[in-house]
Amino acid sequence: MLIKLPCIKLLCASLFLLASHTSFADNDSITQALRHEVRTEENKARDSARKPEQVLTFFEVTPQSTVVEVWPGSGWYTEILAPLLEKEGKLYAAHFSDEFSLLDAEYMQKARSEYQEKLESHPVYDNVILTEFAPLADIAIAPPASADVVLSVRNQLYVFEGEKSMNHALANFYQALKPGGVLGVVAPRLPDDSLDTDWEKSGYVPEQLWLTLAEKTGFSFEGKNDLLLNPKDTADHPQGIWSLPPSLMGDEKDKEKYLSIGEANRMVLKFRKPSN
Repeated sequence: MLIKLPCIKLLCASLFLLASHTSFADNDSITQALRHEVRTEENKARDSARKPEQVLTFFEVTPQSTVVEVWPGSGWYTEILAPLLEKEGKLYAAHFSDEFSLLDAEYMQKARSEYQEKLESHPVYDNVILTEFAPLADIAIAPPASADVVLSVRNQLYVFEGEKSMNHALANFYQALKPGGVLGVVAPRLPDDSLDTDWEKSGYVPEQLWLTLAEKTGFSFEGKNDLLLNPKDTADHPQGIWSLPPSLMGDEKDKEKYLSIGEANRMVLKFRKPSN
């Protein structure tokens, strides 16, 4: 039976409202997670610099997602993701591994130990699954083809063995994602006019490097978001990105200078594992 035009319009309008309602519901869920009691005031203070609601929305994270958080560190994003995914989703936290040979093992063990203490500190973390990640080790960050989203936020992969470690990491991320899944990358961006500088250990990498290596791995590039670009950051600091907040590893006399610059200039890149 043919449907009259007004009915078609009504159906389309209803579907649009349903899609909009779902989107708003997801945004509301992220907003509620940002207000969760588990979040520290110190971490909340960085929301304006890191814009987690916009970042997670751009990367298509919903309360029903299975997410892998790569190198959660002290748990800044975990404090948001755990409440968001607690009821209907799943969170894998791929923390530092003993397989590292190029960094301070004592520092990494301490960071992981403190993170484990965080997971034991509140029931909201009960369902977080702790796994491991090292860019040059064959360790599964999650079961194959299990994740809707893999998040790599503020990780410096290039400082290990350059493109080799990035390629290995991207292959690991690709394996963990479901077909159609999203890889979300937030990383310090090297300005295009600084490619010939000594940036290899600075923490900054060119945007094109991520695009090239991700495509080589099999990802398709979906787009980028400029919400975390910081034009004040010249990317030429003595301690690289660690001169800037929150690390502030430079001389005490330069502290105010780096505080005025703010967090590093970051690219926000979205890649997708093909559906077939």
